[in-house]
Amino acid sequence: MNNDKTTDSTCSCAPKSDELSFIAFTHDIPVCEILTATSTLTPKDRLGHFLARWGVNRMGYIVKPGLYKLGKPDADSPVFVSANYTMSFDALGSALAGVDCYILVIDTKGINVWCAAGKGTFGTEELVRRISWSRLSDIVRHRTLILPQLSASGISAHEVQRRSGFRVEYGPVRANDLAEYLKTHKGTPEMRRVHFSLWNRLVLTPMELVQAVLPTLAVAIVLYFLVGPLAALAAITTVLTGTVLFPVLLPFIPTHDFSTKGLILGEVVAIPFALSFAADSVMPLWTNVLKALVFLLVIPAVTAYLALNFTGCTTFTSRTGVKKEIFRYVPFMAFMAGSGIVISILLGIFRLMKVI
Repeated sequence: MNNDKTTDSTCSCAPKSDELSFIAFTHDIPVCEILTATSTLTPKDRLGHFLARWGVNRMGYIVKPGLYKLGKPDADSPVFVSANYTMSFDALGSALAGVDCYILVIDTKGINVWCAAGKGTFGTEELVRRISWSRLSDIVRHRTLILPQLSASGISAHEVQRRSGFRVEYGPVRANDLAEYLKTHKGTPEMRRVHFSLWNRLVLTPMELVQAVLPTLAVAIVLYFLVGPLAALAAITTVLTGTVLFPVLLPFIPTHDFSTKGLILGEVVAIPFALSFAADSVMPLWTNVLKALVFLLVIPAVTAYLALNFTGCTTFTSRTGVKKEIFRYVPFMAFMAGSGIVISILLGIFRLMKVI
């Protein structure tokens, strides 16, 4: 889609320089530049989406905040609000093919709608500021903004109306439902229902996986030379479990908290590695027990931590719920992982001292 992916600076709507273009629209009052967007995704756009999923220049993949026109809008055309994450903006624009409208893009620091609402960047202050900054009241006659439903946690609708005069209307969860929604401006129960299917979960895994690749390889190489190939395989398996297998199995693992789900899955994955070391007939029994204990402590702790990271990707959780999980379970994860590392160090010392 045609958009400017550079960040903005604070702008006054008085023409102070030649850097901004100004237009008179509806009223004879100069307003900030209105940019143009299209609803057509090019191969370059799709490639950008793919690369963003894999974390390639992820935080550079943003849209310039500001007011955009799609088609040939007039003073009565609807105004939609979007995050300045390019994939959010493109999804909205694609769904509005054939609709003459405005899109007000607020600065969410390149973060998608759901995550930005949770972090507070898709929030009341930024929305009110952009309404004023764009002189939106001088461009359209109506006073209604259509926001994504998933932005509701960051927006105080009554405060927006009090401070800007614009009423907040929440559209459907999925941009693809907008065409049907605009016929009545009423959302059906299905439009309001949040789905988090297997495909929805899988498309989020590359970002988590890419971030863990280099540290995992480094740890696996060290373990390979210090302990052996089975320990290296355990490190790789642990990360794949937390970043790929956990999202796949998320709805099927018992318990509510992501941390305890991760602990359960991690224990299941750790058992085969623990049994492999426990079955070593060459070493003393107590040594085998300690080796097995290392896997039963470290693998679940790391898996649970990676699972906790996934809370930022899903609408299953809330901001307050994530905070509670962090304070409740992270110390326990640290204790488990720390205990496993201490036991590993002790085993190494015993080996150097030829006790085992």
